[in-house]
Amino acid sequence: MKTSGNTILITGGGTGIGRALAHRWNDQGNKVIIAGRRRAALDEVIGDRSNMVAVELDIEDAAQIGHIAARVIADHPDLNVVVNNAGSMRSEALDAPRDLSDAAATILTNLLGPIRLIDALIDHLVTRPDAAIVTVSSGLAFVPLVFAPTYSATKAAIHSYSLSLREQLRGRVEVIELVPPGVQTGLTPGQETREGYMPLDDYIDEVMNLFAQTPTPQEIAVQWVKFLRDAEAEGRFDETLATLTQRSRPT
Repeated sequence: MKTSGNTILITGGGTGIGRALAHRWNDQGNKVIIAGRRRAALDEVIGDRSNMVAVELDIEDAAQIGHIAARVIADHPDLNVVVNNAGSMRSEALDAPRDLSDAAATILTNLLGPIRLIDALIDHLVTRPDAAIVTVSSGLAFVPLVFAPTYSATKAAIHSYSLSLREQLRGRVEVIELVPPGVQTGLTPGQETREGYMPLDDYIDEVMNLFAQTPTPQEIAVQWVKFLRDAEAEGRFDETLATLTQRSRPT
């Protein structure tokens, strides 16, 4: 993926990792389109920056995804990069019958949303030079957080989907998987300052250095996430799962 001269659509661009990536890529000379549910948050991200625009998008709404994708292509025909960053994480107890609305919403946001957006944009992207799709999985795709089972499952699915997508699009569209560790963002209540999570600025610094490599790595995985990403390959999956479970056990 080239570092400048792109037109980049980022979902979940109003907060956290999406916001930080939007600013860094804009600073590097890219046009950035940020998408999210809350217009006020998107406008605050843009501020007085040039070459940044906002579109309101509910990633759970299939019809809206199709409408917004068509509008973005019409308004920004130079679009060549899409970053599927919007995500939702919820705690779930599995030891009794429950309302499954949280699980359903997590699947809609984290899995069906990216699949639908890629589908809506693919005919356009395959015609663009230097086209790229960035999917956002998680270290929890490789070792699940047992108290966020649907979130972990959707991220494992995104990892698998990215592998298939990369092979089908090889030579036409670059597919890059961003694999975050726990980062100090607003993904869950209190996470912005939670001990043991990677500071957002440090995370983005390392991510941008990896994106700047030539060729761009197929997986953007910072050192902090290797504890999870490499657990199975290094023969320590069970130990890592037990450690992660103990650290995150609700009190």
